[in-house]
Amino acid sequence: MPEGTIKKLTDKGFGFIEGDRGDIFFHHSALEGVEYDSLQEGQRVEYQEGRGPKGPCAENVKVVG
Repeated sequence: MPEGTIKKLTDKGFGFIEGDRGDIFFHHSALEGVEYDSLQEGQRVEYQEGRGPKGPCAENVKVVG
């Protein structure tokens, strides 16, 4: 499962993860076991790569550690 760092969070319920292959979009509905409001930029996460209507996106996003 790829890992990355939360790069950007928005007040609209989505953000971006900086991963090994570049930045990847995630939506708050893709989170597992954590609330969007508790996330912080710089936090480590793991995720699965998926495909959304606008291109690649992160799914099953979980906080590491």
